[in-house]
Amino acid sequence: MLLAIDVGNTNIVAGLYEGKKLLHVWRLATNKERTSDEFGVFFLSMFQNAGLTADRVNDVIISSVAPNVMYSLRHAIRKFFNTKPILIEPGIKTGLNIKIDNPRELGADLIVGAVAAYNLYKSPVIIVDFGTATKLSAVNSRGEFLGVVICPGIQVSADALTQKAAKLPRIQIAKPKHVLGTNTVDSMQSGIVYGNVGKIEYLVKKIKNEMVESGDDRKEIKVIATGGLARMVTEETNEIDELNGLLTLEGLRIIYEKNKPE
Repeated sequence: MLLAIDVGNTNIVAGLYEGKKLLHVWRLATNKERTSDEFGVFFLSMFQNAGLTADRVNDVIISSVAPNVMYSLRHAIRKFFNTKPILIEPGIKTGLNIKIDNPRELGADLIVGAVAAYNLYKSPVIIVDFGTATKLSAVNSRGEFLGVVICPGIQVSADALTQKAAKLPRIQIAKPKHVLGTNTVDSMQSGIVYGNVGKIEYLVKKIKNEMVESGDDRKEIKVIATGGLARMVTEETNEIDELNGLLTLEGLRIIYEKNKPE
């Protein structure tokens, strides 16, 4: 079995695969203070609840954008699964041609999402990742990773409003019934939710224009959304073709197949 782990700024998502079949998904808050033993207790308890034992895991692959948790996590993998994890880092085989100025600075989360989308949908793709930051990246029909747009995430935008405007309250992110709010909470929710919808639609159209200029067929470009708040935006726009909440885990599985030990 393969244990695929995606370490984000907010959450850690782990998926257990048997071949190409995803058997279980577990989530844990990202916490730089967590020790290797605490990671081990989490994984062992999840395995126990699933009726499994740690010795069923043959390999582990990890992507991370939170380097301050990696020492403890890597130590936990070695200690509790008796294996050295494969890391998404420079030199790993992805099957993509990274065309940005400095490929070494490209985030692991963007790499695995792009690999998954390009391999799963067999077309030029735009990936919209609604995480702590909202990120849009593109891969053309030739398997070339073209670039990235990075914006403040939906929750980050909401937090900034509360912190910088003294009279604005902290609110739950939810779609209001109308665009024009008639109270403070509805007005903030409208700006945050529908404002992000408009932003994504504009950016997707501009990215498609650049992809067409470089030789892609506009009709073949698929837009795939992933991330915690993706569904809320996806429901409000026709610019996103599909929602895939497991995109990162699938990317890790695909990259593992390209790099697994003999």
